[in-house]
Amino acid sequence: MFQKILLAYDGSVGSDRALEKATELALLTGGELAVLTVYRHHAMLEASISMVRGKLDPGGNLDETMKTTARETADHAKTRAKAAGVRKVTASIKAGPPARTIVSVAREKGVDLIVVGSRGLGSAEGFLLGSVSHKVTGLADCPVLVV
Repeated sequence: MFQKILLAYDGSVGSDRALEKATELALLTGGELAVLTVYRHHAMLEASISMVRGKLDPGGNLDETMKTTARETADHAKTRAKAAGVRKVTASIKAGPPARTIVSVAREKGVDLIVVGSRGLGSAEGFLLGSVSHKVTGLADCPVLVV
C-alpha cells in the first residue's frame, strides 16, 4: 500500500503527532520513511517567518543557523522513528517555501503518501496565506494525511 512515506517534520507538537502516525504506518506496511525538514532563506526582516526556528547567534549567519537547526530537527525525527523500529528511514533538509518544497520532494522521491501535522511552527504568514498542511493538500499529486 504505502511503500514510500514522506513526513514533513518541523519539531512542533503537530509534527510530533504526524511522526507517530507516519512511524505507525511505516511499521504496518514495512515501507520506507523519508523525513523532510524545510527551512526558509532569511533576510533580517523575515527572521520570524519560518517552518523551523533556530536559536540565533547575534554574530552568526542566520541562514547557517537555520540550516543547522533544520538538520538537528530532521535527525531527531529519524532517531525517533528508528527507535520505534522503522528499518528504512532517511532524513533530509531543504531550503524553500515549505508547502511547495514538500510537494516537490514528494514528486522527486515518488512517494505514495505525505504525512504532515495540521499545525506546525508557521507564523503570521500562515494566518494570511493559509497553513502549510492546507497548501500541501492542494498541491500534492499523492494522498496527504494531515494529523
